[in-house]
Amino acid sequence: MFSSQKYRSQARQNYLYEQGRTRPGQVVTWTRNSNHTSRRAWDIAVAPPRNLYDISTLSKVGAIAKKLGITRGGYWPVGQYDAPHFEIPTTWKMPAGYKFEGQVIVPSSSAIKVQLIVEDTQKQKEDDTMKFTSTTAKAAVRDYIQQAVDKKVIDKSWLEKFDNGTMTSGDFEGLKIIIAQRSV
Repeated sequence: MFSSQKYRSQARQNYLYEQGRTRPGQVVTWTRNSNHTSRRAWDIAVAPPRNLYDISTLSKVGAIAKKLGITRGGYWPVGQYDAPHFEIPTTWKMPAGYKFEGQVIVPSSSAIKVQLIVEDTQKQKEDDTMKFTSTTAKAAVRDYIQQAVDKKVIDKSWLEKFDNGTMTSGDFEGLKIIIAQRSV
């Protein structure tokens, strides 16, 4: 499936409206006042091997669009029926319970494509800050770091990091290696 028509200028809309009326060809639009000119409408088509305007596919997309408050031209009366056409009113908002999976950038020129920027949803799990269930264990780790600071094996910023609760398990594992290497 792909978008076959998005933004069109008023001049282009007028040109299409005249087709089949004052110019030769089949009528392709029923209005001069299309939401395509305000970037609130788009037409879709279906990729091969299906037919370009496969009604089964367009109906499925139409059902999804309806749930999102998007108008489908396939629900319009005879004379205005436009199965591949979809549009939104100026007041359209994403319905509660739905969310965009990315940021849509609508360009100011029809020469530039609409862009969808999707953040990587597979974010690497950040290392957890150290948590202790035993005050004895916490005191032992602090003493271990304090002794390394006192012996000038590591900088006192490591102890500050531990005391203010920002030291992670990964930091501590790395710190143990540093202390072991520098103590030899």
